[in-house]
Amino acid sequence: MLGMRRSKHVDVSAANRTELERLAQGRNTPQKVALRAKIVLLSGDGTPTGEIMQRLDTTTPTISLWRNRYASAGVPGLLKDAPRPGRKPQLSVATIAGVVELTLREKPADATHWSTRSMAAVAGISDTSVLRIWKAHGLQPHRVETFKLSRDPQFIEKLHDVVGLYIDPPKKALVFSVDEKSQIQALDRTQPGLPMKRGRAGTMTHDYKRNGTTTLFAGLNVLTGDVIGTCMPRHRHDEFLAFLRLIDRSTPADLDLHLIVDNYATHKHPAVERWLIRHPRIHMHFTPTSASWLNLVERFFGKLTQKRLRRGVFRTVKELEAAIDAYLTQRNEHPKPFVWTASVQTILDKIGRAKEALEALH
Repeated sequence: MLGMRRSKHVDVSAANRTELERLAQGRNTPQKVALRAKIVLLSGDGTPTGEIMQRLDTTTPTISLWRNRYASAGVPGLLKDAPRPGRKPQLSVATIAGVVELTLREKPADATHWSTRSMAAVAGISDTSVLRIWKAHGLQPHRVETFKLSRDPQFIEKLHDVVGLYIDPPKKALVFSVDEKSQIQALDRTQPGLPMKRGRAGTMTHDYKRNGTTTLFAGLNVLTGDVIGTCMPRHRHDEFLAFLRLIDRSTPADLDLHLIVDNYATHKHPAVERWLIRHPRIHMHFTPTSASWLNLVERFFGKLTQKRLRRGVFRTVKELEAAIDAYLTQRNEHPKPFVWTASVQTILDKIGRAKEALEALH
């Protein structure tokens, strides 16, 4: 019929036909290569495009692509895909530097910190590009950590003293990191929570009932990781003295005891000092002011909060104290010490950099 398009014909030589038939029927030929070979063979036989589509369950564009590829490159042209476009051009050095500089030196007008989208709008790039830049340069604007530089005039001397006990403890002695975790609240939720299930986290009500408080006195054995602990209703010098007596009773009498404590007034009360004079095997070592991070028992308190207290539901103080006692018992069955690794010089270098940064800002 006039005006009807005829299927394109390709010439297939005898040598090429043998190779194409081998590819079309070969057990080890990739399926996509076998399909291409069959398209060319049928086209070489003069088979109409519509019939090729039906017989091979393929499309017109696919048939045209590989028929033309064979016509221009022969059988080798069927064996591999055409090279794809390369990756999009990388961001320029100036763009990357600009994002880093903005992140470090400025803040958005309507927020306290940058998000990927707010930075992308300013920098004129995608938010995923911003995320890659931040990741490559170790930047996390959404996070903030707290700090406070100690102004203790004896900071260096106390630092050497405490770190020395961690890294090189005295012989025939035990080192304990001691502190109180005060005002631990017995919190009960106003409604029961819902359990975790597939696709949904467990739930707790945002509000709660306060059922009283307790204070945990704890002494972390730096060498073994064991914890001597007891709960008391208050944390005055009387309770601290009671805890010192507990440590004294719970340790071998022939060993000296070195206790690392903070500068809370209770620890320096005259009654405590008089008791220490009568018990010369106990030596107190005070951390610098505003340097609670030097006291390893704080790591234990963090674990206790994370694993037992934060999601706990306690209807009474007695339930709270029972939960704390159970956690202490289980931990002491398989104790694991916190290993101090930072040297005095490393700490001083870090503090020096912090002071330089603060002075530069002011």
